[in-house]
Amino acid sequence: MDLNALKDCVILYVEDELSVQNQTRMILGDFVKKVIVASNGEDGLKIALEEDVDIIITDILMPKLNGIEMLKKLKYEHKKNINCIITTAFSEPEYLIEAIKIKVDGFITKPINIKELINTIYEIILPKLQKNELQGCSYMVNVLSALVGGKKIEILQYVINHIDDERIFYGSYQDIMEAIDVSKPTVVNMFKQLIDAGVIEKIKNKVYKFQNKKFLHDVD
Repeated sequence: MDLNALKDCVILYVEDELSVQNQTRMILGDFVKKVIVASNGEDGLKIALEEDVDIIITDILMPKLNGIEMLKKLKYEHKKNINCIITTAFSEPEYLIEAIKIKVDGFITKPINIKELINTIYEIILPKLQKNELQGCSYMVNVLSALVGGKKIEILQYVINHIDDERIFYGSYQDIMEAIDVSKPTVVNMFKQLIDAGVIEKIKNKVYKFQNKKFLHDVD
């Protein structure tokens, strides 16, 4: 299991017992991008509607609004589906039945086993990571198709070698033509294909910015 995969994950943790909330939040904070906390279902619901959250971890029995009702409101009233994990005790079977009905993604019994919690988060986030990887592959296919033929790789390498720290290339077609001995139509077509593929963006005349850092690393 690659725990680095969790580094971009944002978690909403809803727990009314402050000592448990603080301890779990600090530990999760070592693995994920951000942990947002709430002490009751009402505040949790508000945060879930306002923030871009990947996973909700919630207790069931809380003041103002319990965890099950919070998830129901989020899903049925606000039509927002967010992956969720229930933390619970064995003494709450009626709530577990309701949790199953709303298709929660995981159950963690209290006291919380952090290793089990991290594993559950990873299992939930994995399909999203795989989807992103597939989208990345599709992106690279589009890019590579733009590079097929002639001196296009040389043109791209020249541009990459002449970008600044902000990933911006300042230069004219003429500069490239003279450096690589290539025709103007080839350079023009190359830039058009890179723009269409989403690799670079034209800021203004003779100024282009690379949109994807990962692509630069892949080429290097």
